[in-house]
Amino acid sequence: MIDLQPVKGTRDFFPDEMRLRNWLFEVWRNVSVQAGFEEYDTCVLEHEELYIRKAGDEISKQLYSFEDKGGRRLSLRPEMTPSLARLVLQHKKSLSFPIKWFSMPQCFRYERMTKGRRREHFQWNADIIGQADIVAEAEILMLLISACELMGLSAKEIRVFINDRRILNSILNQISVPHEMHSEVLVIMDKRDKISIEALSKLLQDIGMSTTQVDQLNEYLLKSDLIELKKNLNDTQGIDELQNLMEMMEKAGFSDYLQFDISIVRGLSYYTGAVFEVNSPAKQHRAICGGGRYDSLLSTYGGEIVPAVGFGFGDVVVLDVLKDLERFPELPRKLDYTIIPFAREQVGTALNIAAILRKNGSTVDCNFSMKKMKKTLQQAGESGAAKAILLFPDELTENKVVIRDLRLHEQKPIKITDLLSSGE
Repeated sequence: MIDLQPVKGTRDFFPDEMRLRNWLFEVWRNVSVQAGFEEYDTCVLEHEELYIRKAGDEISKQLYSFEDKGGRRLSLRPEMTPSLARLVLQHKKSLSFPIKWFSMPQCFRYERMTKGRRREHFQWNADIIGQADIVAEAEILMLLISACELMGLSAKEIRVFINDRRILNSILNQISVPHEMHSEVLVIMDKRDKISIEALSKLLQDIGMSTTQVDQLNEYLLKSDLIELKKNLNDTQGIDELQNLMEMMEKAGFSDYLQFDISIVRGLSYYTGAVFEVNSPAKQHRAICGGGRYDSLLSTYGGEIVPAVGFGFGDVVVLDVLKDLERFPELPRKLDYTIIPFAREQVGTALNIAAILRKNGSTVDCNFSMKKMKKTLQQAGESGAAKAILLFPDELTENKVVIRDLRLHEQKPIKITDLLSSGE
């Protein structure tokens, strides 16, 4: 027997679920276009080396990869940013920077499934390439906050927890952790909210940090105030930049959403500056969205260093959040008409009326079940149609049909020519 269940970790989308997905995509697309971003896409298949070149990233271990019939090592994309980097490098000479692009790709990762985590998901990506100033971070943060507000999520329900990789690197330098260990340490630190402090300390010691260094690091990670932290660091560039960004966001009217959080690391090794995650104020969910500045990514593929900042906003977690908060929009199916013939010889007339109404811009379905009146009208009411066009034999002999308002339960005859010329 064929297994009729979807592959583990993947989803089917029935029509009502598809309406919800389309609504979410419409929110993402509308706020992006309004903010001056342009849409792009890439192939879901990429060369495997595009992802395994980033040493230390968990994504490298989660690839759906294979060898094709031509002997090429390929992978389903686990994220969009490397594809964007490839695209920019490929057409760099013809692009006018900075560019503001967005996409809504489907991504695949073979990973352990928990609440909010699947092996495929759709993800809204928005990036600004070629803008070194932190105004790019401000635009990116305003974009994702605007989307959350459009979904009905305010500062009461969500918070943008923000940090800067340069602050973390400064802390590691301060406690004499060798620079070549920083990426590996940061990948482990990204697990801080997921494992115990004892397990975290052991992982850090396993890669070569001393117990003293681990204790010093944990002490720094308890500091929740930027000003206090600044007094204890020699290199304050990351703090200065983050303070400037938060002042900029305050002037723009979004300060209620931002909160400094030294535990925000982001697990991908290519981040170089500000990093952020969107979650509930108490962090009771997985991160709804995450991103940051990644100025060095393009250079790892052989290009020049190009400043870049962006985020990935998955569909799974935010839909879980909206469901828990009972914020799902009402998205019934909508039809202008459903046409109901009652005899086989009326099918041609029904199809002709449907074709003309559709050309005139109406949404029209036809019910060819040929069931009894009561059952057919019940189906019509459940279809989401506003009106039913009933093809009764007596009215058809006079070139008329009966229009029934399915909400008011009222009906009247109308000439077919009048219906097709003006609608009803």
